[in-house]
Amino acid sequence: MSRTEPPSSVDPLDAADSPDPAGSPDAAGSSDPRLVALLVEVAGAPPGWAARVTPTARLDGDLLLDETELAALAALLRERFGPAADLAALRAGLDLAALEALTVADLRRLLPEEDAR
Repeated sequence: MSRTEPPSSVDPLDAADSPDPAGSPDAAGSSDPRLVALLVEVAGAPPGWAARVTPTARLDGDLLLDETELAALAALLRERFGPAADLAALRAGLDLAALEALTVADLRRLLPEEDAR
């Protein structure tokens, strides 16, 4: 699976409603560098891929994470941020449309408050 090309001709990261298409932290600080590092790690992503990790980036549609990568991400989140950062539990409660819409900002909300700088 290529991580350098968007999955379709329309890239939501370039949309006008994206808070920060360049990938730098937005005013709310949603692009936590530790979260970006975890995503890059589980994706085995090439240099430059981290720029796609914005708060509005969808885990499936934009970042192209597969089930194996999502399982690895869930394990790393719990290991590094504790049991409250339970991606598996979050995903278990979602229907297909919500799973497809899951974003980096949604992951951010799983982090404990003291880690959500």
